[in-house]
Amino acid sequence: MNLKTIIAGTILASSITSAQAADYVIDTGHAFINFRIQHLGYSWLEGRFNEFSGQFSYDAEQPEASKIAVTIKTPSIDSNHAERDKHLRGDDFLAVKAFPEAKFVSSSFTPASDGSAVLSGNLTLHGVTKTIDIQVSKVGEGKDPWGGYRAGFSGTAQLNLKDFDINYNLGPASESVYLDLNIEGVRQ
Repeated sequence: MNLKTIIAGTILASSITSAQAADYVIDTGHAFINFRIQHLGYSWLEGRFNEFSGQFSYDAEQPEASKIAVTIKTPSIDSNHAERDKHLRGDDFLAVKAFPEAKFVSSSFTPASDGSAVLSGNLTLHGVTKTIDIQVSKVGEGKDPWGGYRAGFSGTAQLNLKDFDINYNLGPASESVYLDLNIEGVRQ
């Protein structure tokens, strides 16, 4: 082998490595899945899901190849009010005994020129699977103080409750719920 062949092979190997998406595990200590819904059209009720897990792949050079899968433990819903949480876990809303998990699996990631993107995929909630779009923006990425590498994204999705067979009548101002997602992952 001559020096040119070795150099060419090294350059080719490094370009192949850099073109591959990195895999991340969601750091649930630094990630949040929050929700908000209007209360009678007068104010916002906010809460979150305390237990979830997932992973994603991301490559800044090929963001369109990004993908994510998240599982949410629906009994972990927390609106900071015990009686309301009991109602939300019941059959009028999440029916957590029958549907203890919600899942999202992406199908496409479409970047825009302004740095935002649309993440599309299938959300399974309350036993119903629907395609949803999440408006996403990258928060940042880089080395952390513990020798790892992290990437973070935020996003918002609007869900119509009736699309997921949640038909409890809260009035017209409360037909949609908004999911506010802040996801940070540690590269594996």
